[in-house]
Amino acid sequence: MQEIGSNARKVTTLSDVAKLAGVSIATASKALNGRAQVKAETRERVVSAAEQLNFSPNVLAQHLLSGRSGTVGLVTHDLDGRFSIPTLMGAEDAAGTGNMSVFLCDARGDSLREQFHVQALLGRRVDGLIVVGARPDPRPPLGRTLPIPVVYAYAPSTDPRDMSIVSDNVGGGRLVAEHLLACGRTRIAVVMGDPGYGAAHDRVAGAVQALDAAGIGMLGGQALYGSWSEEWGRTAAGIVLAQHPDVDAVLCGSDQIARGVLDTLREAGRRVPDDIAVSGYDNWELLALNARPQLTSVDMELETLGRRAAARLFEAIDGSPVSGTETIPARLVPRGSTGPRPAAQPTAAHP
Repeated sequence: MQEIGSNARKVTTLSDVAKLAGVSIATASKALNGRAQVKAETRERVVSAAEQLNFSPNVLAQHLLSGRSGTVGLVTHDLDGRFSIPTLMGAEDAAGTGNMSVFLCDARGDSLREQFHVQALLGRRVDGLIVVGARPDPRPPLGRTLPIPVVYAYAPSTDPRDMSIVSDNVGGGRLVAEHLLACGRTRIAVVMGDPGYGAAHDRVAGAVQALDAAGIGMLGGQALYGSWSEEWGRTAAGIVLAQHPDVDAVLCGSDQIARGVLDTLREAGRRVPDDIAVSGYDNWELLALNARPQLTSVDMELETLGRRAAARLFEAIDGSPVSGTETIPARLVPRGSTGPRPAAQPTAAHP
């Protein structure tokens, strides 16, 4: 009769590695953890033995010895995940390279719920926190009494002593305006969303910088503000066409607004981009790639933002915190809704 468990796979221990390498368990541990006290040839012998035995250190034991949990918390206020998910993906990319796990909590725009999640994460002994805002405007900090480091992403902390990572909205507005100018557009209307958002004014400021540098004023002398919606885009496009029928480009503050603008231009018989170029913002691919034509848009590089936030948090966890606000450059993604104006067709001579 076969003994139960006789074929069970034997778990390789640090003792096995030490025995094969001909060193003490303490020396094997130091060698595998990169301690400077171990000679290079000894380290090579221990590493070779570990590889031969397929030895994997006990991660939990390592964390217990270091006094860390190997986890960080990410608290978001972004209900639909448009901004938090790319940021989380970037943070997880960075965390994965350091054997760190990320806990995600949705505070749903509620400060009390945020505090609840923060306390719950502290109870799980996370090593640090990343806080992602619902909008890119400054927000109150969690406070300076927390026992772990905090990095604010997308929405900066109002406390300059904190570390915040944000997207460059001024640069993004300038980037897309420069693109429209390069396409030969000279009568550029600007349609933004909610004027209560600092990002809306920042994007306008960036666009104005580019237009002023080119000696071209914004069509109508000012931006149109409304909401971040397709409905507002349709309404705003109607206003622009009525007041400025010779408009040749519409710079929009979001992809949703741009989709609405496209609807109105299509209904008015205006060809995009031949007659009027249209640009969006956010590079929300669900909207940008399904538009007709596909939308040129500005990508806020949220995955890069998330990776940078995680990297700054890991530095703080390792005892090297930095403070201030770090800005991630935006990126233009050209698509079919913008392009050079077609050359004018020559008029046929009359006999």
